Amino acid sequence: MFYAFLFKYRKFVNNIVSQKSITMKNIFLFIATASTLFLAFSVTAQNPNKKAEAELFASSEHSVGNIAFTPEGNLVYSYHPFFSPRYRVVKYDVKTKKIEPFPNEEWNTPSETHDYFLSSVLGIRNDSNGIVWMLDMGHRNNVTPKIVGWNTWTNRLEKIYYIPAPATLPTSQHNDMVVDEDHGVFIIADEGIANGGDGSQAGIVTVDMKSGKVRRLLTGHRTTIPESQPTVVAEKTLFSGKAPLLVGADGITADKNNEWLYYAPLNGTKIYRVKIENLINEKLSEGELDKRIEIYSSKPNNGGLSIDKSNNLYLTAVESNSISVVLAEDKSVQTLVQNENMLWPDGVSYNSADGYMYVSASQIHLGDIFNNGVDKTTQPFYIFRFKPISKGITGR
Repeated sequence: MFYAFLFKYRKFVNNIVSQKSITMKNIFLFIATASTLFLAFSVTAQNPNKKAEAELFASSEHSVGNIAFTPEGNLVYSYHPFFSPRYRVVKYDVKTKKIEPFPNEEWNTPSETHDYFLSSVLGIRNDSNGIVWMLDMGHRNNVTPKIVGWNTWTNRLEKIYYIPAPATLPTSQHNDMVVDEDHGVFIIADEGIANGGDGSQAGIVTVDMKSGKVRRLLTGHRTTIPESQPTVVAEKTLFSGKAPLLVGADGITADKNNEWLYYAPLNGTKIYRVKIENLINEKLSEGELDKRIEIYSSKPNNGGLSIDKSNNLYLTAVESNSISVVLAEDKSVQTLVQNENMLWPDGVSYNSADGYMYVSASQIHLGDIFNNGVDKTTQPFYIFRFKPISKGITGR
């Protein structure tokens, strides 16, 4: 672009000189054209081409859910609990390409005498301290849902936070979370579709990092429950029993300063946002909190949600094998990357070690529950990566 600018600038100067006369009109045109070309160059430099390439990073024998990272850039990801995998969470070494249970074999082995194991994990995030936080829904072994933090620096258990009733309901499916180190709180999206749930009891759960206090908010709220917008993939509507599958609060993320929380139901046309200081303010009634929630933008049916330092939002568009982006500059929704093998993109997250965003292709819609008992998934399952428009945020 810079050389193109110089070429156009030199061509214009030559035209002026060839006229062998310098007039006020020519001087004005000279300045105006130079300014315009320089401005065009500056804008282009600050706003690179927003189209990105989806690079196939790795393949897997099992469906991958959400992805986190160690400080060195190794991947730690959940095997999607929808398919009842042997290992709940694994680590992928980017150098050796070796996969091993994370944090170890013991934590991936259920016990009847204690709950120091991972039962059913989808949501997983890393923080700035090298801790990987795993959101255990507890479904497979009927244990209390919990957040398990494993310190990758010391290779030891950091802490466990439990999410008991009434923060957890019979229909709770704690899907994804934000790790807010500034406010010292975990913020969890509960889809509300477990045990026959229809998303009508979806909500938001907060867990205080210091006290462990758990609160349930916005249950059945207009911003957490699904809209009547069924999921349609390859012209086929997904059903849960005899009714179309409708999923509540799913994608969730926060900006770089942990000022705004962005969230949305999977089935719905809107992304919402609220200031985190208002969400965790126990003095606010739910009615007062409701008044502080904004409709941020439109969206397609989406699963995962991430954000970069320029506040562009990245959404896994589950119906179109793609990643959509909500541009911060005008809140328009654009397709950023698309790949025919990106079948049901699930979690999307940023790896600060290499500057890429990673996304899993989980093939959820091909599972037996949506295909009359026939599992139509095919191996391998894929992990893709792409360059975000702007630098991403650790743990997002």
